Amino acid sequence: MEAATSSEHLSRRKAELAELHGAFGADRFGARAETLARFFGTPQYIFGQTVVVILWIILNAVAVSLRWDPYPFILLNLAFSTQAAYAAPLILLAQNRQDARDRAQQDEDRHTAARTQTETEYLAREVANIRILVASLPTAEELNTALERMTEAIERISPPAAAPAPLRRDASTG
Repeated sequence: MEAATSSEHLSRRKAELAELHGAFGADRFGARAETLARFFGTPQYIFGQTVVVILWIILNAVAVSLRWDPYPFILLNLAFSTQAAYAAPLILLAQNRQDARDRAQQDEDRHTAARTQTETEYLAREVANIRILVASLPTAEELNTALERMTEAIERISPPAAAPAPLRRDASTG
């Protein structure tokens, strides 16, 4: 019965995990989106973006011949807006996927806790039964008393033992 329950539980878990793939099929897109969203929060990304912005401003402010985006840096603002337009949904997608994984893990934890509680209650009942059985066992004193009574009863019903006959010496031996 336990094997059938385990296989049913495994089938349900596989179905739940299959739902975590999201709206993008096999979810390669979702996995890459999560990777990118994680990268957006790293110090390396922030440092790299800061260096790019500083170089952009310096080149556009100082190098007169290279001014592809003069002050007020509208092209830089457009790049930031485009990046934000893509980053926000990717981050939300990553958060949604993480929330789904967390919910699945919470369900699994809840099922495990319920099984553990059921098993603990069963073991507590078994221990209580063992305590009752051990309490009903006779003590050493009770056994000694019963043994003494049995010995007395045997002595009462058995005839007294006759004295042993003296040993005779045979004339040929001695």
